[in-house]
Amino acid sequence: MTRSVTILGATGSIGASTLDLIRREQDEWRVVALTANGNVAELAKLAREFKAEIAVCGDGGCLPALREALAGSGIEAAAGARALVEAAARPVDMTVAAIVGCAGLAPVMAAVERGGTIALANKEALVAAGEVLMAAVQRHGATLLPTDSEHHAIFQCLQGGRIEDVRNITLTASGGPFRTWTRAQLDAATPKQAVAHPNWDMGAKISVDSATMMNKGLEFIEAHHLFPVGLDKLRIVVHPQSVIHSMVEYRDGSTLAQLGPSDMRVPIASCLAYPARMDTPCDPLDLPALGQLTFEAPDEDRFPATRLAREAAHAGGAAAAVLNAANEVAVARFLAGQLAFTRIAAVVEETLNRYSPSAPHALDAVLAIDAEARARATEMLETA
Repeated sequence: MTRSVTILGATGSIGASTLDLIRREQDEWRVVALTANGNVAELAKLAREFKAEIAVCGDGGCLPALREALAGSGIEAAAGARALVEAAARPVDMTVAAIVGCAGLAPVMAAVERGGTIALANKEALVAAGEVLMAAVQRHGATLLPTDSEHHAIFQCLQGGRIEDVRNITLTASGGPFRTWTRAQLDAATPKQAVAHPNWDMGAKISVDSATMMNKGLEFIEAHHLFPVGLDKLRIVVHPQSVIHSMVEYRDGSTLAQLGPSDMRVPIASCLAYPARMDTPCDPLDLPALGQLTFEAPDEDRFPATRLAREAAHAGGAAAAVLNAANEVAVARFLAGQLAFTRIAAVVEETLNRYSPSAPHALDAVLAIDAEARARATEMLETA
């Protein structure tokens, strides 16, 4: 039976991995909508290849170019924030939400309010609006499938178990490209070095988050919303090989771990086929070749981002939204060569110290807090 799918963020790394899987079983899928921010050429190419019903650019100024690129194809073209939301609201069997940053929040909410099944790869939606989003999931009867490798690993380890029987959940972190670097080396780290992840092939922003360990901090907050075991039962451990993606320990002492290659097509395939399974082109694990799996505690002196995220989670309210917004601003400045690597976490901490709004109870409030936190982080950087 053919299933319908919308991919929000089709030209990014998650979108590319998703379409690679769909391409291999194209007769089983009908692509409804593909979206991108501003990569018109790639979006139009993909829309034509997969015969999408509509292609949408988040950048409203791209509409003329997109229409030209799709001329004669019969594929509808649209652009702008409202068009993204409208595309996400179209009825489909599966929505893959992979827009990076808070730009993906409103489209994710639109898919949730439709009561659909969402493969959620946009971590910022849960970080910035966790309580609002999860309440909407319950209210509209939506199904949320975590697509981050760590959260999908936890999701799989919980199958057949009871959440009340969980003693601990452990998120694993690779440690990023700077795991063994000294503070002096970190001070001089460049964007090119930060995006060169040793295990994963990811976009620039998430690669920098991995290098600062903020990615794991954001995932800690995500896990808090997805798996309500209590913050005291969530842990982070550094696992440089990135083979074990997360672990769940039960009260009887049993620990279940999900292992797999460092390839996002594995958790994406599990979501696309859920509750069944599907083939992937990924090589199977060769444990003898790996030789050993090692673990170490995070170093929060050199990498304070996990501490900041944990404190934001404990603070509750709007703290996580402020943390996420300030981090996005700081990472963008770093990638532009305008901020030192070690200042990223410092900017986030300073923004959290200066801005403590009331807890948001609706999407508009979340977006207002996000905008204000960005403005304050930007002002801080420009007056420093």
